[in-house]
Amino acid sequence: MVAVRERINELAAKAKTDAGLTEAETKERAELREEFLANFRKSFRSQVEMLQVYDDGNEVTPEKVRQIQRDKGLRDD
Repeated sequence: MVAVRERINELAAKAKTDAGLTEAETKERAELREEFLANFRKSFRSQVEMLQVYDDGNEVTPEKVRQIQRDKGLRDD
């Protein structure tokens, strides 16, 4: 993911110059952005699915998240 982000940043910097991006680089940038966003969404979803919320010692994790955790075998209740 780091390599993808670095390449996106390289292309962004080049786009700001007078030379700009070639058509191939523009296409590459779009593909890299999609890849980056897909990885980000996957990672974020995993973090949310592992989340447990407590309020004054009582678990108040939303039922939808609890069900996902049960389906994945992360929860015994």
